[in-house]
Amino acid sequence: MEQFEQLRATMVDNQIRTRGVTEPALLARMALLPRERFVPADRQSVAYSDDLHWLGQGAKRRFIMAPAKLAKLLQLAAITSDEAVLEIGAATGYGTAVIAGLASSVVGLEADADLAARAAATLTDLGIANATIRVGDIAALGGSKFDVIFVQGALDSVPEAMLGALKPGGRLIAVLPTDGVAVAHVFVRTGKTITGRAEFDLSLPLLNQEPPVAEFVF
Repeated sequence: MEQFEQLRATMVDNQIRTRGVTEPALLARMALLPRERFVPADRQSVAYSDDLHWLGQGAKRRFIMAPAKLAKLLQLAAITSDEAVLEIGAATGYGTAVIAGLASSVVGLEADADLAARAAATLTDLGIANATIRVGDIAALGGSKFDVIFVQGALDSVPEAMLGALKPGGRLIAVLPTDGVAVAHVFVRTGKTITGRAEFDLSLPLLNQEPPVAEFVF
């Protein structure tokens, strides 16, 4: 639809480029993908707003990251076309679809079976053949190794299982607390050693965090 195409272009130009994202392949991919296909039906009109979208049911819910924050983290990941990527917290698959345009292959891991089914169906409908959605946690991957692991949500700390899924030279991108501030980090595996570095402040809800309770003002 022309309306969504215009909103998509505005998202890239006014939200993403203005946050210092300059990677051409990433910008082109986000300008192409119909983000409205991945958000709840009642939020399609605001699919391209600079905000996250809460998803799912139950005590802990997933979310789709705000476009500019997703783009900042993916630029930090510096994914190349020959790399295999694991995305943790795939939700409805928007991030998975973006990554599929940058990487050789991507596995989107999602604990919520309903969200995973929706993600898989949407990726199939869009003809994205190099992306796979798996249900469960990292143990469900059977020891597979990846060049890049991308976490869609903040962590209190990085689980050893995530670091163990990195190939030699592989890197993990995650948001972690540092001195009370949420900061994007890169962790790199060199042999048996993991080194990490903090890059920039970026606040995100915790992975599978409960959504905020609405406050009423009288």
